[in-house]
Amino acid sequence: MNDRGSNPSAGRQHNFSPPKFSSVWAAKPSGWRHPRPALLLFSLFLLLPGCAVGPNYKRPNVATPAAFRGSSETAQQASFADLPWWEIFHDETLTELIKTSLANNYDLAAAVARVEQANQVAALARSEYFPTLGYSTYTTLGHNQFIYSPINPPNGAQGFLLAIARASWEPDLWGRIRRTNESAQAQFLASEEARRGVMLTLVGNVSQAYFELLGLRLQLDIAKESAESFTATLKLVTQRQQEGIGNELQTSRATNDLANASGSIPELERQIALKENQISMLMGRNPGPIDTKAKVLGEVPPEVPAGLPSTLLERRPDVLAAEQAMRSANAQIGVAQAAYFPTIGLTTFFGKISSPLENLSLGKTNAWSIGASIAGPIFTAGAITAQKRQAIASWEQTKAQYMQTTLGAFRDVSDALISRDKIDAIRTEQAKAVQSNEDALRLMQLRFTNGRANNLEVLEARQRLYSSQLALDQTEVNRRLILVQLYKALGGGWNLTDAQWMAANSQPAAQTPPPSTKP
Repeated sequence: MNDRGSNPSAGRQHNFSPPKFSSVWAAKPSGWRHPRPALLLFSLFLLLPGCAVGPNYKRPNVATPAAFRGSSETAQQASFADLPWWEIFHDETLTELIKTSLANNYDLAAAVARVEQANQVAALARSEYFPTLGYSTYTTLGHNQFIYSPINPPNGAQGFLLAIARASWEPDLWGRIRRTNESAQAQFLASEEARRGVMLTLVGNVSQAYFELLGLRLQLDIAKESAESFTATLKLVTQRQQEGIGNELQTSRATNDLANASGSIPELERQIALKENQISMLMGRNPGPIDTKAKVLGEVPPEVPAGLPSTLLERRPDVLAAEQAMRSANAQIGVAQAAYFPTIGLTTFFGKISSPLENLSLGKTNAWSIGASIAGPIFTAGAITAQKRQAIASWEQTKAQYMQTTLGAFRDVSDALISRDKIDAIRTEQAKAVQSNEDALRLMQLRFTNGRANNLEVLEARQRLYSSQLALDQTEVNRRLILVQLYKALGGGWNLTDAQWMAANSQPAAQTPPPSTKP
């Protein structure tokens, strides 16, 4: 038997074990005797330990980097992903928006339904471990008849009764049922991880849309102030032209600047409305306004340790889901390989067959049977081999998808870390530009007070300050968006229960990674 080694799935631990049968009970009718050949065959089927054909699952080796590229800190166990999502920005408005989304979002509801579907598929697979029990009855009353066929019995049968109970069971000698259950349970766990991935994505999407909305409203405020400044500039240069001090070129430029500033206002209002509609949809509501209350972006966490790259494989929902899909495909190889071997079935029934009906209570109307069947392939023109090769190819596909998912996970973290480092550097320079323009405006106002500068120069200095403030505000929004991306990339909230995800008021479980099952 081909064996790739045994290794349970990584991440959250789930314990599933097939039921074991230690004995079989059967009622004995009066005068019943054990037929020796049937008893020996029946006992043999029960006592054979059986083996699960096909390869046992083993996680493929992943080339895990020693540290994330872009991380400026020494690799450490603590990770930004250990924080519960509501403690990243400490924004009550954002927390309420996310809680509403987790409760009402339809994508998440669909993911929950997919989990239930997978759970019932797994329950269906588990049912194959047990015998199937059934019954049937048939009763007739007539003259010279037997069920549907007219006859002329010696005494003229007046009634017929058939009442039997059936039982059948397939001993899992080759592990087909076990492999089927392994595949179904892996699919269930994959759907569970996918659901948690939807929850994490939903938190990220709401947070991103929220900060983008705040940024747009800040830009709208600056655009309105800028339009007011350009209006004052145009009024001033028009007056200077009328007085013969200015010229038409200055007036034309001021008119153009005012038109651009005024035109940006409806565009920003359009973007704000669309962003509000996006948040409303994420919250499971019809499009409508979103009250953000605060007009400031708030603080960002001072430190965001990335943690160890090796723990990423145990925390990212998409990586865990890809591994469970790989595990399911691996089990299907065993299911396909079991088709080479004979299928063994056990059947039995016990009941009453009486005609005429008045003989029902007599012992001679008892009916019983116990039997075994063996069926297997002899020649299938390569059909079974093709099924096995198809299962192997499916395994190779899921393996490649898993490896690609892990590479994507490492890249996502690295991209976020690099972006955060560079955005911080950009913010530092833009903060200097804002400070410089504020100083220039203050000095220009002082010169204007002393009669050494005119009002036009003051207005131009104020407009330069608006431009630098707009750039800095957008960078501040980007800083928060990158932190949201980093939290998602690290599998944030991996240690939260579903109740904690929804309540947003409980501490996460002990911040230690799940035990590694890496070979």
